[in-house]
Amino acid sequence: MSNSLRKWLILAGSVLLAMGGYLAACNLMAGKGYPLDDAWIHQTYARNLAVYGEWSFIPGLPSGGSTAPLWSALIAPAYLVGQNGFVWTMFLGGVGLLGTGWFGDKLFENLSSISSDLMPCAGLFLVFEWHLVWAAASGMETILYAALILFVFWQLAKTDEGWLGKGLLVGLIVWVRPDGLTLLGPIVYVAFFTQKEYLKKLRAIGVVLCGFLLIFLPYLVFNYYLAGSWWPNTFFAKQAEYAIRLEAPLLSRLLLLAKLPLIGAGVLLFPGFLWEIRRSIVNRRWVIQAAGLWWLGYTVIYAMRLPVDYQHGRYLIPAMPVYFLLGLLGTTEIWREHLQRKRALILLRKVWVVTTALVLAAFLILGALQAYALDVAIINTEMVAAAQWIAENTPPNSLIAAHDIGALGFYGERPVLDMAGLISPDVIPIIRDEYQLAEHLDREQVAYLMTFPGWYAYLPQKARLIFATDGKYSPLAGGENMSVYLWGK
Repeated sequence: MSNSLRKWLILAGSVLLAMGGYLAACNLMAGKGYPLDDAWIHQTYARNLAVYGEWSFIPGLPSGGSTAPLWSALIAPAYLVGQNGFVWTMFLGGVGLLGTGWFGDKLFENLSSISSDLMPCAGLFLVFEWHLVWAAASGMETILYAALILFVFWQLAKTDEGWLGKGLLVGLIVWVRPDGLTLLGPIVYVAFFTQKEYLKKLRAIGVVLCGFLLIFLPYLVFNYYLAGSWWPNTFFAKQAEYAIRLEAPLLSRLLLLAKLPLIGAGVLLFPGFLWEIRRSIVNRRWVIQAAGLWWLGYTVIYAMRLPVDYQHGRYLIPAMPVYFLLGLLGTTEIWREHLQRKRALILLRKVWVVTTALVLAAFLILGALQAYALDVAIINTEMVAAAQWIAENTPPNSLIAAHDIGALGFYGERPVLDMAGLISPDVIPIIRDEYQLAEHLDREQVAYLMTFPGWYAYLPQKARLIFATDGKYSPLAGGENMSVYLWGK
């Protein structure tokens, strides 16, 4: 058996173990499901694409509410053959996690001076890192995006040719997440510093941009055709919703986000990360410099535009593998340069390895029980339960105003006014003004309001409570029960 095949089998088995454990954990609480309501948005777009042949959240009304159109499209085949999308979506998540481990290990091999012929150690770290397993089982595009990021850096480390292909790849990644646009930065950086003549530098950068635009421009046209905007509605809606967080000092926002990969075994990689960055500057290792700058820049961009750390830092999770790999690279180089001939330090290295493995395992288990399973239980007993009640107890053409529209769109099958602005862009300018929102709901002749009571101070006063879920998990986590109101009393 070849080394590559053995490593692939080890990683594939590890993915089955990790994701199987997470799915088993959620069955202990409230059954299978997704830990984010947004995952149901992808399911709704995928189902409507397969069933109606249109890109819509509400059948008959094309919209740009999916931030990751390629991910939604990848889910659609499940509905073409009449299957629920859950099993297929989990399979796609597993493929993404396997890709993250595989490409991460290949990148580590390429950049490290230490051979790893026997075990894909770097890949195993990624496959068992709890943030990444949570993302793989989330029903979201996050883990596919993470795998593609590592693939880009692997290609950069492997060859200084193929600039057209690298540009095309970034254009494709934008269809998975618009944030993928940032990957042009490290590619241009490496192209500039690895090409020896200025003419070749400019030519390489120009070819990258041409390849990128070939796929990126259709993405802009796609969004404009659907929603009248070059970017997805979510690009603006989330920033408007959390604009108040920009009032905090930039440094505090940056620290809030930068610490996210340290929650778990990542904290043990921090010295190695700093060591590798210093070493890359001294030795002019352009790919490592580019990776480090990209991770920092990505974090800074979110600190400046969307400084939120909820849901375990879901927006920063795709960038975490880059930090982890740089930390692993630096740590192994510390061993190689300083610990080989000193018996006490060799013992310290063994202690570090065991400690890292134990912390990785502990957070994997905690992530399954206290994060993933609880998140799924809350979505199932609140958003899904309220949506199913609406489907059974309201007239079919009733217009429902809601902040969380994912499960409502999938199960409720009613017209929806999205108070988060994802499929209702006219809400975005007034998203934080409840009085204007109330007037907007009146003009649109909303029949029902679905929301957590504490999310709005004024809107529930204009409505009459007619249903509240009795889910125990949301109050257990410090939240509330989802409620349905008759709008206008």
